[in-house]
Amino acid sequence: MTSQKSNERIRQPQRQRGHERVASLLNAAAACFVEKGYEAATTTEIAARAGASIGSLYQFFPTKEALAQALMGGYMETLQLRLKKLAASSPDWDGDQLGTQLIRFLVGFRRRHPAFAVLAESTAPLPAIRGMAIREHLREELQALLARHAPHLEPADLRAAAVVVLQLMKAAVALNAEPGLTGRRLALNQLQQALQLYLRALFKPH
Repeated sequence: MTSQKSNERIRQPQRQRGHERVASLLNAAAACFVEKGYEAATTTEIAARAGASIGSLYQFFPTKEALAQALMGGYMETLQLRLKKLAASSPDWDGDQLGTQLIRFLVGFRRRHPAFAVLAESTAPLPAIRGMAIREHLREELQALLARHAPHLEPADLRAAAVVVLQLMKAAVALNAEPGLTGRRLALNQLQQALQLYLRALFKPH
């Protein structure tokens, strides 16, 4: 059952010191989630890592779920902004160039923000995060990007293509997260080639 605290609004910082404290708490939460997983991390550990009292943490984030929600909101905003910038740079790219850049984009984002994957893949009941429809947001951005390169396709075909492209991007991210895997580099290259071939065929008018 959702606690009463989870229904409370996250307090917004009013001064510079408050903004700095919130940033410190979020950074500490991200580090704890990566080290221990979302389920095992505690608000006490997060507060201690941030050098804050538990009361200070609860002032801004009444629950651990509120911390996770704030982190994911920031990650999604950054992810969408960077994907839009990539799309704006892509009009002259062919399928090979776009395929390469898309995989680099998501692999790089995952490497810079490891807590994103931890929270997105968590099996814990996080309705606020699921409600953000992470995959749906990404599919919509990819659909808009693909429409620039394949205006001959119907919306339904573009949406299906966005699903395929995202799955290939996620597969590359998953492979990249296994540094000890034998043949990982070769497999990553083949995944990239598969995406390039798919985009090349997709962009070719029938």
